[in-house]
Amino acid sequence: MKKIPDIVRIGTCSWKYPSWKGIIYPEGVSDNYLSEYAKHYDTVEIDQWFWSLFPGNKVVLPKSEVVREYVSSVPKNFRFSVKVPNSITLTHHYSQDKNIPLIENSFFLSNELFADFYHLLEPMKDHLATLIFQFEYLNKKKMSDQQVFQEKFSKFISKCPSGMNYCVEIRNPNYLNKEYFTFLKSSNLSHVFLQGYYMPPIFTLYEKYRDFIEKFAVIRLMGGNRKTIEEKSQGNWSQLWEPKDEELDHLAVMMRDMIFKKIVLFINVNNHYEGSAPLTIKRIVSLL
Repeated sequence: MKKIPDIVRIGTCSWKYPSWKGIIYPEGVSDNYLSEYAKHYDTVEIDQWFWSLFPGNKVVLPKSEVVREYVSSVPKNFRFSVKVPNSITLTHHYSQDKNIPLIENSFFLSNELFADFYHLLEPMKDHLATLIFQFEYLNKKKMSDQQVFQEKFSKFISKCPSGMNYCVEIRNPNYLNKEYFTFLKSSNLSHVFLQGYYMPPIFTLYEKYRDFIEKFAVIRLMGGNRKTIEEKSQGNWSQLWEPKDEELDHLAVMMRDMIFKKIVLFINVNNHYEGSAPLTIKRIVSLL
């Protein structure tokens, strides 16, 4: 991969995709995809620990042996972006049926549960770039308003261990305002720029609130309708099914400005963005 500034790291969201063989994996790749992945990239997003809350308020946290396995698979300069378990970030259990009452998640913003999770990551401490708090769209039934959310999260984060880059991914477009970015800055939190789904373009958002982004940021390139691109790919993530040339041009401009401002930047690319995260990364690097 071409050389990019040291303050920028670009990697993928997860890594075990057999269809990447011939792109970054050799045909005879072993079961340890991560060690092979780390020969090409210096960062990756761990997504699978996010899915932790199950019916009956059952919580499943990472296994310590898996954490140690991941650490032993990468070199010293490798960094992980880890999504905090949704047992901590969900206000209520997921439900497809909107006609049944919401079931409250008793672990929402639990400092005790977060402490357990943080302790399990101890072997990964020197490899941790950031912990990402991803919140779903919070309707009025789940969160009365933005101010209440900020108050609850402020109380929670004030009790979390210091010295870590904590990032917030909010999926309420109406929360993305001056009040929100002021809250992040005053709480020493960083923003996750989510490109895709129903969120506004990150490029115009960054331009509007540029002065609030100072030290650290994460960009997650997720793409639009997952069902559409999954039907096109049929699980084959080795080609660009939905190229986004114009968006990548805007991204390059945004990245150059962040580099100029000396912002430490992590970019996590999902297969669903264009069809193949490794090929998207090549395109981003070439634009820089």
